[in-house]
Amino acid sequence: MKNIGKLGVTFLLVIAGAFVAVWAYTRFFEKPQVVTVTETQHLKYASLGEEGGLPDLTFAAEKSVHAVVHIATQSVRGGGWTTGNPFLDDFFGFRNQPQQLAQGFGSGVILTADGYIVTNNHVIESAQNIKVILNDKREFEAKLIGADPSTDLALLKVDAKDLPFLTYGDSNNLKLGEWVLAVGNPFNLTSTVTAGIVSARARNLGINESQMAIESFIQTDAAVNPGNSGGALVNQQGNLIGINTAIASRTGSYTGYSFAVPVTIVKKNSGRP
Repeated sequence: MKNIGKLGVTFLLVIAGAFVAVWAYTRFFEKPQVVTVTETQHLKYASLGEEGGLPDLTFAAEKSVHAVVHIATQSVRGGGWTTGNPFLDDFFGFRNQPQQLAQGFGSGVILTADGYIVTNNHVIESAQNIKVILNDKREFEAKLIGADPSTDLALLKVDAKDLPFLTYGDSNNLKLGEWVLAVGNPFNLTSTVTAGIVSARARNLGINESQMAIESFIQTDAAVNPGNSGGALVNQQGNLIGINTAIASRTGSYTGYSFAVPVTIVKKNSGRP
């Protein structure tokens, strides 16, 4: 009987020890790091999904698209000097070629409700007639107020009131990686919006042929093509931060980088508050 009693006590001690071991493992080893890290990671990824996702650019697009205009120009080219004598013209190399009507297209940005519009100088250079087409299809004949080849900017005026316009942003505070929108009329397609980020600031490309050229371009990867010249580069708030001017391309079409004149230069040259 003694042996049976000892075995019973031993068995009870073993069972009690097993319960204590299971309790201790559950309390100190099983619950800690594994569950906590999983929950922390889940919360962290959820936070990144909210803060690090793509921005909502619909407000900026809607605000800016109505203040960007389509510009159509006409200019007369050709018509060489002649002596009036075909023999002398041939002998001296003169050619009395007939004049040709050339058409050009670009974009512009309305700066004021009463119709002041900024564009690129190369959009309106040598043009005899300048037409401005609004996003609502209204058309106006534009008057050239002034042009500055050194910054490739020009200021136009149309006779209109209560026009939608863009307010100036601050191009000096742009950050690399900041989202921006390019708004214009590429390939004669009106009211086109593309998005990208600021890739670089204060780029000097040497593309302005003026001897007194001033270049400090904002570089972005927003898609810009022929016809976008003079259009708006806006930030996420829909404020004007630049005038789209050029692209880096071997084909004449967008291949990855575009360049805009910063609004700090626009403000100095436009004379508009």
